[in-house]
Amino acid sequence: MARKPALTNDKLKDLGADKLAQLVLDEAERNAGFRRQVKAALVGKNGPEAIAKLIDRRLSGLARAKSFIEWDKARAFAEDLRSLINTITSELGPAAPALATDRLLRFIATHEQVFERVDDSSGRVQDVYHQAIQATGDLARSLTAPEADLLPEKIMTALGESTHGYLADVTEAVAAHLPPDSLARWDNDLKDAIAERQARDAARKSDDWFYSVTSQWAAMRQTLASARGDLDLLIALELKKKPHMQDTLGIAAQLLESRRSAEALEWVRKPGRRTFGEADDGLSPERVSLEARILDATGDSSTAQALRWRCFEARLPADILREHLKQLPDFEDIEAEERAHAFALEKAEPELALQFFLDWPRLDLAAKLITTHPHRWDGGDWHILPKVAGLLEHEHPLASTILYRALLDDILDRARSKAYGHGAKYLGKLGLLAGEADPIRPSGMVDHATYLARLKTAHPRKSGFWARVGDGEPKAPQASGARRPVWIRDGE
Repeated sequence: MARKPALTNDKLKDLGADKLAQLVLDEAERNAGFRRQVKAALVGKNGPEAIAKLIDRRLSGLARAKSFIEWDKARAFAEDLRSLINTITSELGPAAPALATDRLLRFIATHEQVFERVDDSSGRVQDVYHQAIQATGDLARSLTAPEADLLPEKIMTALGESTHGYLADVTEAVAAHLPPDSLARWDNDLKDAIAERQARDAARKSDDWFYSVTSQWAAMRQTLASARGDLDLLIALELKKKPHMQDTLGIAAQLLESRRSAEALEWVRKPGRRTFGEADDGLSPERVSLEARILDATGDSSTAQALRWRCFEARLPADILREHLKQLPDFEDIEAEERAHAFALEKAEPELALQFFLDWPRLDLAAKLITTHPHRWDGGDWHILPKVAGLLEHEHPLASTILYRALLDDILDRARSKAYGHGAKYLGKLGLLAGEADPIRPSGMVDHATYLARLKTAHPRKSGFWARVGDGEPKAPQASGARRPVWIRDGE
């Protein structure tokens, strides 16, 4: 297959100005966003102020708009917004970073109004706003010291009362690029604003729930403390949160990085906030990995290793086992790995063990696990098992057969007509695997012919499925230009 020619500046220049101009005109007719970018580039020849004026008109129009955007126009609307951001960053940004930053903040400030006008279940519009936030951080690097010093005030003016969370996101994007004095002043202003707002909120006579922006401001103070390297302030602010809201692991990680291991150990063992659905056993891989590293830093490596192994026995995380083996002397790691594999095969939950062997990876042991527990696998796990069965097809046909049968049985038993196409494909796979799987199947497992006969007896009226199969005897795929091998059953 011939490779498509790569587009480069030199090759495009070879087309000549007239040809390129015609291509640009043709695309501008088809693409409104591109047309606006071309106009901005032309206006840019008159200087950054002219580009800024053009962008301001578009921002003013966006701010004034009230009409709801129907679902079929949401994609085009998102692309139009993206073209506006591209104009700000590519046309105005290089010439006048401060002017571009101001326009990006104006754009970001429209987010709450825009989200009320469009059904953004796809997340396309949100992606554009995240792009604008990232671009604001990138442009902050190019600001002069006096321009950067003005940025906190501009951010608070544009987004200070935002309830969506973008104020904190913008703060995180720009904080690393601001002068230390600016960060300190911003932090003091936030501190005073929080105290004033909390006093006002406390004076409210109503007991109804209400949102207070002070939580977002407090999060910003922590971002600024991190940017300033003020770990003590960061911790003091974290302690003001309710215990179940504290980021204990984040604080512990920063304390470890600052070589304050004793404090880090205290924080990593606090309950803190947990991921939704996480068991309250203190053995989440993230927590264990961090605590073990802290223990190593304190010199208590034996406790760290015991913790890693306890976590492995509970949840079989491959990364934790790797960390455990890495700390062992040469040759001892081999024995420990074999012990871990034996534990996963013999004592762990099969579903958990299967994921471990896939992550390690040891497909041979995954296959052994599947064949050891042939009736354990739930064909309803259609988002996992087909991929596993596909990985095992060539080297471990019996394990693959067990999974494909589980998937097919689930589809037919539940009469999942929308999945009949997948079921027919699985039956085809089973036919191709039969030549290798049948001779090595265990005594309690029927051969493919018997299995197929049972399917026809149990599901004779599922015509939608059998019509996809044909005569019930799936044929090997025809040879094609693909490099993958063509499977042919024995005797064909």
